[in-house]
Amino acid sequence: MSLGNHSLVTEFVIVGFPGLQPEFYGLASAVLLIVYCCTLIGMLLFLSCLQLNNILHKPMQGQFLSSVVFLQMYLVHYFGSVTSFLLLIMALDRYVAICFPLRYPMIIKNSTIHILNATAWIVAKACPLMMVIRAYPLPYCDSNTILQCFCDHISITKLACTDRVPYSFPAFVTAMVVLLGPLVFIIFSYCSIIVAVLEIASPQGRLKTLSTCSGQLIIIALYYLPRCFIYLSSNIGIIFSTDLRIVIIMLYSLLPPMINPLIYCFKTKDIKQTLMKRFKKSTAP
Repeated sequence: MSLGNHSLVTEFVIVGFPGLQPEFYGLASAVLLIVYCCTLIGMLLFLSCLQLNNILHKPMQGQFLSSVVFLQMYLVHYFGSVTSFLLLIMALDRYVAICFPLRYPMIIKNSTIHILNATAWIVAKACPLMMVIRAYPLPYCDSNTILQCFCDHISITKLACTDRVPYSFPAFVTAMVVLLGPLVFIIFSYCSIIVAVLEIASPQGRLKTLSTCSGQLIIIALYYLPRCFIYLSSNIGIIFSTDLRIVIIMLYSLLPPMINPLIYCFKTKDIKQTLMKRFKKSTAP
């Protein structure tokens, strides 16, 4: 089929890592496989500890599953939206636990967490669904090469032989709402936590309280900062190399789920003790 002087594209090719030399393909694949296996093993160990030990069901122990799937645009943006909402729920948990400790058992119940989690998974469908519905009917012509390691909205719509603004700007606004909405509450919650911590008389109490929040702050920074930079730069005209863009995307896609279990295992005394007990039992003669 033709569209003016252009041929209509019906198939796409994902390049993956454009600047990577062919001799390093095997090494890159091995690294990604190791990262995924480490993430999966860490999540399974953490969830097994939670399942087998009721004592671990305390504030900040609610873990979210995050898995990078290089499949379709919808799944990529859907899981990204879910992660953003789940980070908001975790920040809410910390906020209530530190700022309203006496009311925590009445506010944060298992039923409340289940409702919030279900809401996050359902509400997150809207943004990626809108992106896919608006991107699908666009006329794609000439190039069918996606300079990305998965199908995201920006990389695909750039291949459309039409003005992207009517399609990319609403998607950008929606993405910013999904990202910045939870981020605004997260910033507010941690500002409130800092104020509450400063009111603690004991220096050791302050340090202990801040220590419980440091793990989540690392995850939040790794997730939000690179992602917001990618979205903003793509829409305000900041140009940088495709390889750098992919590295930044891999940073916020792979690092948070991989180091999440490690952070909580090392920062949580009960989890460390549980893992040590099980390790000693398994190695005992």
